[in-house]
Amino acid sequence: MKVMAIVLAAGQGKRMKSKLYKVLHPVCGKPMVAHVLQTVKDAACERTVVVVGHGAETVRAYLGSDVEIVLQEQQLGTGHAVQQAEPLLGGEEGTTVILYGDTPLVTSGTIQSLLRIHAETRSAATVLTAVVPNPQGLGRIIRDDAGNVLRIVEQKDCTPEQAAITEINTGMYCFDNKKLFRALAQVTNNNAQGEYYLTDVMEILKNAGETVGAYCTPDFAEGIGVNDRVGLGEAEALMRARIVRKHQLGGVTIIDPAATYIEADVAIGSDTVIYPGTVLRGATVIGEDCVIGPNADITDTTIGNGVTVKQSVAVEAAIGDESAVGPFAYLRPGSKLGTGVKIGDFVEIKNAELGDGTKVSHLSYVGDAKVGKDVNVGCGAITVNYDGYNKAMTEIGDNAFVGSNVNLIAPVKIGDGAYVVAGSTITNDVPANDVAIARERQVNKPGYAEKLRGRAKAKKEAKSKK
Repeated sequence: MKVMAIVLAAGQGKRMKSKLYKVLHPVCGKPMVAHVLQTVKDAACERTVVVVGHGAETVRAYLGSDVEIVLQEQQLGTGHAVQQAEPLLGGEEGTTVILYGDTPLVTSGTIQSLLRIHAETRSAATVLTAVVPNPQGLGRIIRDDAGNVLRIVEQKDCTPEQAAITEINTGMYCFDNKKLFRALAQVTNNNAQGEYYLTDVMEILKNAGETVGAYCTPDFAEGIGVNDRVGLGEAEALMRARIVRKHQLGGVTIIDPAATYIEADVAIGSDTVIYPGTVLRGATVIGEDCVIGPNADITDTTIGNGVTVKQSVAVEAAIGDESAVGPFAYLRPGSKLGTGVKIGDFVEIKNAELGDGTKVSHLSYVGDAKVGKDVNVGCGAITVNYDGYNKAMTEIGDNAFVGSNVNLIAPVKIGDGAYVVAGSTITNDVPANDVAIARERQVNKPGYAEKLRGRAKAKKEAKSKK
């Protein structure tokens, strides 16, 4: 049986009070619509059509060529929105799943259960329902005495008795594809909103003698649609808890789940410990037996096994096995650390490759550099990589020693085993195993300090008299 999906994403989302198209608002690092599209992909839908409206070009630019897109020029209701997909899907045999772009919490497992019930009951339509504590504003499921679905009534059209029902329509369905589009042709806009409701298809099919089924999800949160910033925050919190639980069940220790933020696409190996205040974003991958945090902020970074990152920031970096970063270090894009590298406090690395066993322990900047194995970079050492117009490379060979407060004026090469004396400013290459000294000889002037203080005092007094 061919399975297709239609994702309705044409709403402007005025209640979001935002310039950003509603379904592009992120939840745990990904736009809401991206979560929904991943769900239908994981549920093995062979074709996906996204119906867009307001801000269509922005959504098109984000979605690219991964899905088929149709435009709903006028927002005349959900039934009208689905009709826009008819030129693409109307002639197809199979089952069509319909979802909304603002329901990021629905899972592929739930969609697969919906499809299974739909097939087992040989229904023309099956609605995904949920029992919620507060159904205000949501369509109610009307059943007969035997529990069969009769119809769905929108909030504005409910009688007082219907409004008291707590089983609601999540807005997600699966249909026999051809029967769906035949029924849509019979939908009218004779209702309080003057819109073409997709929910009316249920009653049309029922009156035609077709079976209309329902699957009630045990997790009502999956049906939550985000309509404003309050709902966005609620969805974020629910998904965050879901993500944390997934990692915990996968063997990750998370000391304080409520104080840990992990985005949807992050991968973490077993026996890794995540301490509070940690933020893991994007496509970050963390290996096994790591200790991350407290207060680590890591984005799109690959981390090996046995790594420690404390109170530090890493963006688009790579950290090798058994390395240690922090506290208070910053790995900027292009930073690549080998095995057993030590990056200490107040160290910044940018677009630099550091070989195995190298140490940059404190108060240093290494940018646009290639550093070999087992190099020691002393406190306050700087690669001076920018002349105001161009960036230049610094190369440091294996087993080199760069002393404290050294400036390496790029482009420059420090050879294997070379030794750069503390306080030097290096402008020329240092051959292998050489010692480089680039500082003026010290001169002491006896008693001269009193003369300097006298000049400074006189200058201050002269200013105060003006």
